[in-house]
Amino acid sequence: MRLLLRFMGFLFAAGTIVFLVGVAGVAGLIWHFSKDLPDYSQLQDYEPPVMTRVHASDGSLLGEYSKERRLYLPIQAIPKSVINAFLAAEDKNFYEHGGIDFTGMARAALLYAQNYGSNRRPQGASTITQQVAKNFLLTNEVSFTRKIKEALLAMRIERTYSKDKILELYLNEIYLGLGAYGIAAASLVYFDKSVNELTVAEASYLAALPKAPAALHPVRNRDRAIERRNYVIDRLAENGWIKQSDAAAARKEPLVVTNRSNAAHIFAGEYFAEEVRRDIFERYGEKKLYEGGLSVRTTLDPKLQIMARKSMVAGLVNFDEAQGWRGAQSKIDITGDWGVKLADVKSLTDISPWRMAVVLETSDQSARIGFQPGRELGGAVLKTRETGLITLDGVRWAKAASGPTRFKTPTNVTQVLSPGDVIYVDPLLAKDGSKVEGQYRLRQIPEVSGAMVVMDPWTGRVLAMVGGFSFDQSQFNRATQAYRQPGSSFKPIVYSTAMDNGYTPSTVVVDAPIEIDQGQGVGVWRPENYSTGKYYGPTTLRNALTRSLNTVTVRLAQDVGMPLIAEYAKRFGVYDELPNYLSYALGAGETTVMRMVTAYSMFDNGGKRVKPTLIDRIQDRYGHTIYKHDQRECRGCDAPEGWKNQPEPTLVDRREQVLDSMTAYQITSMMESVVQNGTATVVRDVGKPIAGKTGTTNDEKDAWFIGFSPDLVVGIYIGYDKPRNLGRGGTGGHLAAPVARDFLKLALADKPAVPFRVPAGIKLIRVDAKTGMRAGPGDTGRTILEAFKPGTAPPDNYSVIGVADADGRPLSVSPDADRAIIRSGTGGLY
Repeated sequence: MRLLLRFMGFLFAAGTIVFLVGVAGVAGLIWHFSKDLPDYSQLQDYEPPVMTRVHASDGSLLGEYSKERRLYLPIQAIPKSVINAFLAAEDKNFYEHGGIDFTGMARAALLYAQNYGSNRRPQGASTITQQVAKNFLLTNEVSFTRKIKEALLAMRIERTYSKDKILELYLNEIYLGLGAYGIAAASLVYFDKSVNELTVAEASYLAALPKAPAALHPVRNRDRAIERRNYVIDRLAENGWIKQSDAAAARKEPLVVTNRSNAAHIFAGEYFAEEVRRDIFERYGEKKLYEGGLSVRTTLDPKLQIMARKSMVAGLVNFDEAQGWRGAQSKIDITGDWGVKLADVKSLTDISPWRMAVVLETSDQSARIGFQPGRELGGAVLKTRETGLITLDGVRWAKAASGPTRFKTPTNVTQVLSPGDVIYVDPLLAKDGSKVEGQYRLRQIPEVSGAMVVMDPWTGRVLAMVGGFSFDQSQFNRATQAYRQPGSSFKPIVYSTAMDNGYTPSTVVVDAPIEIDQGQGVGVWRPENYSTGKYYGPTTLRNALTRSLNTVTVRLAQDVGMPLIAEYAKRFGVYDELPNYLSYALGAGETTVMRMVTAYSMFDNGGKRVKPTLIDRIQDRYGHTIYKHDQRECRGCDAPEGWKNQPEPTLVDRREQVLDSMTAYQITSMMESVVQNGTATVVRDVGKPIAGKTGTTNDEKDAWFIGFSPDLVVGIYIGYDKPRNLGRGGTGGHLAAPVARDFLKLALADKPAVPFRVPAGIKLIRVDAKTGMRAGPGDTGRTILEAFKPGTAPPDNYSVIGVADADGRPLSVSPDADRAIIRSGTGGLY
């Protein structure tokens, strides 16, 4: 008995020693692995990379920019149904354990022993807390060392942070495939929904993804993805988080995912979105743009944007088709499965309703075509093969652009198309505008290009922008990056400079041939009016601008002085520096559509400086405003105690007055004449008060029109990217102005016909439209109301700038004088 007691004592002592040694060993291991554990306190201030989202003025999504697609959601904003799906899939005991699930660890250890030597990846048995520790603080290394550190960190994290905080970090950090990080981004990428719109089946699929998103691809591995999704649904029902009937319905739900694009989310908004992206990049840098979680509210009006693109594309296509058919985009072999071959041909994705097709067979009266098939989310070509028909009506425009049949209307389809031709088509329209079922019209990508900008003249907010025919074809934004000669559309700057310095719309300048000695070795410059050989003699500034007379503009620039005109051009932002050459008064310098539209906005708004912007406001990830465009002070807008009969709020506008408001009205009134009686009469069809000016450069390489209503400015240029002659009639009045007309008809359709605002102090005096002199009571000629500033009045005699006596004094000439005798304006009357 004594021996037994001794033996038992020995065993107890030995056991105690072993226990203590084990405890010491474990403590030593914990101490060893704890020495270099990462600082888990950084989780408190964790700011994950979050995508920047750009919205149009109506709140609709315009674009998203990120390196990791992520939207951070606080746990309070995540529906319980979504949380339950992830708990069911990953850690059903999350709210009970202290960071480590010992039951799960035992199960994983047993499985590891069974699979030892099989080269299979061990099952992790990690809790959500352990996954947070791994994802945020450790690596993906498969080792016992990492697992020990992970467990130690998990326990420390659990003691420091609430369960909800840990779950919030997890649900926003995890990678769920297709470039989506966190459940908010994944919900958008996979289903184009916010998380509170997800069904049980959709939430279960997302919850199935963290383990192996690539292996559960919804297209390539659909069966496995559905199997894993249904497993999560079963766990939800097993845990009592959903009813069995709901689980059964969810299992039957098909797995349907969207193919959400990274491109602009508003049709025709690609150039605008890219310009905003560049702006943010320049302001805040790459990291803030792609990781800062900025919320950007832009100035884009989606409705106006679609109108602008529609008008601009129609103008480019109409001009291009008038030049003739240049042939198919390319050619492919149509034997076998033509759809797969056609799917490999690069097509433009942003020119809907145009579609790429291949000609399958032709006859004299028609051609059968096959449309380019789409692709599944995984990239595989869809099996469906859609076909259509092009009849002779669909190719009548396609006159040959060269060769013996040039500009001859085709009499059969085979003259235009042949099997294997890769082309673009869109639905054929009947005379009433309805689609002809199953029939299509041949299209070709225009060679000519151009740009359009639409602006609010009072704020500088860019409401619409078209930077070319297709962003997918060329990302070069011709509205902001293309520097082109504005031609005569620059003349209002010259005329407003004159009228801001003592001239009036009734000032008379001679329109006659002129020679300018440009200095030694340069030669003599002889500017001519566009209609060569036609001159009008003594002409008022109003009539000169209406007819866009070059010789009058040059003489006026001589009289005013190019240095002063250069100063005004700089004030308006058209040029940074303008050389003191008279040719620049005719728009020989290079500028952008954006700059010209900004300048005309200052005519429209009464001469106030306008700073163009595509962005109204930028907020950081916490909702704090870090930029806003409108810098006006609103006195009385803050009323924390509500309305108590205090004075109405007032806006204090401290913007610079670039041009006298009365001068701005005078030039606006003159540009109304351009639309009513001058080079832009096509715009009269809008049926509303419109002012504007056309522009055509030398050799007709660029065609411009900048025009405005009292509250909207639109600017357009049309030209080849590598400037070349646009052909006979390639003027601003024939090419650009009709595009503006079409746009303004749409944009102003539901707006009242509001006249331009007349500033205080302006005197409207009836004058003879031809001479600019005051009209008498019995004057039977054509008269107009002319705008004069205080201290000015219609001339009493016909003093002509550009006609002088021997001493250089302007001569008084009868308006009925023989115009043939007036040749040059610097050396006298000849």
